[in-house]
Amino acid sequence: MADTTTRTLKLLALLQAHRLWSAVELADRLETTERTVRRDVERLRDLGYPVQSVRGSGGGYQLAPGGSLPPLVVDEEEAVAIVSALRTAAHGSAAGMAEASVRALAKVMQVLSPRLRRRADALRAMSVLLPGEQQAPAVDAETLTTVALACRDATELTFDYAPAPRAGRASGTRRTEPLRLIPVGRRWYLLAYDLDRQDWRTFRLDRLSAAQPQKRRFAPRAVPGGDPAAYVRESLRGGRDQLQVRAVVHAEPEAVRGRIGRWSEVTEHPDGCLVTMQTDDPGWIALALGGLDADYEFVEVPADVVRALRGRNVREARALYLSER
Repeated sequence: MADTTTRTLKLLALLQAHRLWSAVELADRLETTERTVRRDVERLRDLGYPVQSVRGSGGGYQLAPGGSLPPLVVDEEEAVAIVSALRTAAHGSAAGMAEASVRALAKVMQVLSPRLRRRADALRAMSVLLPGEQQAPAVDAETLTTVALACRDATELTFDYAPAPRAGRASGTRRTEPLRLIPVGRRWYLLAYDLDRQDWRTFRLDRLSAAQPQKRRFAPRAVPGGDPAAYVRESLRGGRDQLQVRAVVHAEPEAVRGRIGRWSEVTEHPDGCLVTMQTDDPGWIALALGGLDADYEFVEVPADVVRALRGRNVREARALYLSER
């Protein structure tokens, strides 16, 4: 059975790496007979892999696109590449991609060996940003995946949490029922029910450390309002770390909503639309407005944001100039 399983996995790897294999080629690579190859192909089909047969002198077997994604077989280099790409996507701004990337990253990290994890960490550490790019706030990959899995499995989670420096509170251990990870701007937040405080709390992931899933499982509670993302955004409004920016953007409101509507309020304005953003990350405001490919003027802009924008590009320099007139 072990030989059969090993051979079948090798066959799957070959089918994923080559467009079309003849039965003779596969038998040669697997050191077996064409009849055994045909049986192994049927075994893969029974497992849900869409292996197509192409008849004729130039025919053979190939793996076709399927309606669902069966398990993949990847080598070490591909595994490291997948983890690196998912980490990048998890901190990206593409709508809907960050959450899916974290779920996928959590699944991959579960089965990755310590040696391959170190290779992925080294690759990220040695990555160089191109001019004009901004690094997302650092979140430990182990913490990110541990929290994601605890949310998925409805497992009690404990962690050390450092409040904002201006909050005047010391770090402490939190005991929570984690519900969802929510990206806001370039930061990740955990929405969880704090068991000691008997209330919902929003935690910034880059201030969270020593995350440890516990044995106790729980039935997820209903978040007030029913929308975890809306609850997190509302909980951040008026926070001590929050900066509010208002800008008139010379573009159609619907186009702006499509780009940054998940992180801002966009309303009608005679010159285009009025965008209101609240965040604790000045660099994110620069990134979001700069990515609209439209001119804009600030109506309200804090000094921290001005410092983050200075010297970036001509469009932002013009916006700052108009705000200071």
